[in-house]
Amino acid sequence: MVIWASGLPAANLIIPHMPPIALTAGRATLAALVLLPIWWALEGRRAILSADWLRGAWVGFVTLGLASFFVIIALQFNDPVTVAIVTAIMPVAGILLECAADKRPFTRALAVGLLLSVLGGLIAVSDSKGSLDFGIGVLAALASVLCYTWGSRETVKALPDLTPLGRSTVTVAGCAVVALIAALADGLLRGQWPDWQAIGPTEVMGLAIFGIGSMAVSQLLWIISVGRIGIGAASMHMNAVPFYTMLIVFLLGGPWSWLQTLGAAIVVIGAGIAQGLILRGRV
Repeated sequence: MVIWASGLPAANLIIPHMPPIALTAGRATLAALVLLPIWWALEGRRAILSADWLRGAWVGFVTLGLASFFVIIALQFNDPVTVAIVTAIMPVAGILLECAADKRPFTRALAVGLLLSVLGGLIAVSDSKGSLDFGIGVLAALASVLCYTWGSRETVKALPDLTPLGRSTVTVAGCAVVALIAALADGLLRGQWPDWQAIGPTEVMGLAIFGIGSMAVSQLLWIISVGRIGIGAASMHMNAVPFYTMLIVFLLGGPWSWLQTLGAAIVVIGAGIAQGLILRGRV
């Protein structure tokens, strides 16, 4: 989660110079170029050739492609902290998914946690005058959370014969292929190409953190977690992402917003109640 959170402020360095689809493709391609050689070296050519690449490409497209595209859109309209706060509802989304797919009971604690998470999110996206900024950026962040939650669970279930490294690599590489095709089409049809002249060492560093760190490394660790403890339990660690992101932005010279802090705290409390970590047996 710390590595993933670092990708949000880093992405702001490259977002102004690359269209969302092209940035999604560049991010996924960098991650695939890191994971594929490692997978080959550790598990051999047979593991790579026997993998279900078509299914992996589909799951990777939803898990990483769409989720990454939407988070880039979110960062275009909102600051990294706001996006991180919205993504902190992932534990609730993961539990709701388990309720729908695995017949997990919908408890009163889950209902209370869901309401608190929504309330905290609304506070986080409001300004000092109390008016809400519930626009395209917030909706895109919500869409990213839903895609990533479903795709993370599906990565483990759809590719049961692969190791976490194999699952991560297949989905990342599959996402990269689909995103590259989409980016090429976007460039040819709409002229949406990166502004190469504006991309220097700082922007490349931001892309590397966003791609290699926040996708390749983070995704591998995430899939290991989901495979071992399930999407509901794994996603509870998203609770801390807003605070990691706030701290990173603050250390980089950004402002500290107490209103966002309050909103993030309420989201975390709501997620904790939904997961039974807070007030167990009392709600």
